[in-house]
Amino acid sequence: MNTSDSSSADTRIGRTTRRQRHAVRLRRLEVLRTVYLTPSMRRVTLTGSELDGFTSPGFDDHVKMFFAGPGQATPILPTLGPDGLVFPRTGPQPLGRDLTPRRYDPIARELDIDLALLHDGPASRWAAGARPGDPAWVAGPRGSALVPFDFDGHLLIADETGLPALARRLEELPAGSRAIALIDVDGEEDEIPLVRPAGAVISWVHRHRDAGDHGAAMIAALRAIALPEGDCYAWIACESGLAKRLRSVLVDERGANRAWVRAHGYWRRGAVAVHDDFDE
Repeated sequence: MNTSDSSSADTRIGRTTRRQRHAVRLRRLEVLRTVYLTPSMRRVTLTGSELDGFTSPGFDDHVKMFFAGPGQATPILPTLGPDGLVFPRTGPQPLGRDLTPRRYDPIARELDIDLALLHDGPASRWAAGARPGDPAWVAGPRGSALVPFDFDGHLLIADETGLPALARRLEELPAGSRAIALIDVDGEEDEIPLVRPAGAVISWVHRHRDAGDHGAAMIAALRAIALPEGDCYAWIACESGLAKRLRSVLVDERGANRAWVRAHGYWRRGAVAVHDDFDE
């Protein structure tokens, strides 16, 4: 990996992530079909006329889905204001979770959302019980980060929560791209087939081998793999504490250019509805 100074690298070769904003809409959709991808992940396909105009150009975009809380027949929803979603100032709050748009087909009006069934939370509970015809409320994406493809290599690291975005990025990479994916799952039964450029290397890490130290197997795997030569973009999405440790291994131990390392905590142990970024 290139270790050149991060303050000038993006400007010098023009490999800057471009930010794009979108008008936010709150859409009422319904479940079209569901399928278990693994015991720990279920794909829910949503449909409806309100999908018209949906856009998601960034591989790690997220929409916010809203769920009914205990004792509620339908979710409490935000309203839509001139600057986006407006949440109540007092009283019960909407129960929302950020999720990756895995696939969108504007012709068929289909939106796939892959949900990890890792925790006893509202998204996991809803996904486990979702049936065709069930209503679903989706807002966003509010914005996209458009990462250039023209790096010499791509390193993608995720657990089940980041796997939908990782899988989408692999599918979108141009033919011939050099890519390495390092994926943390519980065991072999949680591995899924991935469409990827020829030559991309996929490494599945089974955390049941962590022996009490969450992330130990992933840390060891990252230290052991041969990183792509040249200028490499690295993207990490997993549990927040582990994402921070993995970023440190890349930048502090392996000399990765910090300007091209993006680390995200898609969830945090002991907390709810958390998204952390460790880009700087």
